[in-house]
Amino acid sequence: MGESMPRLLLLRHAKSRWDDPELADHERPLAPRGWRATEIISGHLRARGFSTELVLCSSAERARETLAGIADALGDAVEVEIDDGIYGASERELRERVRRIDDDTGSAMVIGHNPGIGELAVDLAGSGEALDEMRAKFPTAALATLEWEGSWSALAPGAAALVDFVTPKLLAARG
Repeated sequence: MGESMPRLLLLRHAKSRWDDPELADHERPLAPRGWRATEIISGHLRARGFSTELVLCSSAERARETLAGIADALGDAVEVEIDDGIYGASERELRERVRRIDDDTGSAMVIGHNPGIGELAVDLAGSGEALDEMRAKFPTAALATLEWEGSWSALAPGAAALVDFVTPKLLAARG
């Protein structure tokens, strides 16, 4: 792991389509607005230089499409795991999964769903400028970036600093 602190990026999937009532929830794809949001988030990741070594992605179609939309910003060396357990996971289940990340991994991203992903971000973040904003709402394609001292296995509620919280709407407003 070296000198740096572990970094966890928590990304809620982008906006999905609801226009086909026959489609199972797990199979719903992104809406056009969702694809635009992934472009905005991808640009933000590139601008901030937030690379990641590991992506844990829900098996739901909208999460996998969100990953596809940001893949170009993640670098070539990223390991991707499509994880059925992330679909429908609670905050506690997500935290337990994150705590099993190998300590040699410096940064990881989880692409998941609310309420679990937003609750995990709020649970882990003990400090950060955008904490109140994140607590108020964790909309589709919102991205929380957390850092802390120590190991993945020791990650505890309130232990991380929220170093970045953005939404496509906020980024678009910034221009």
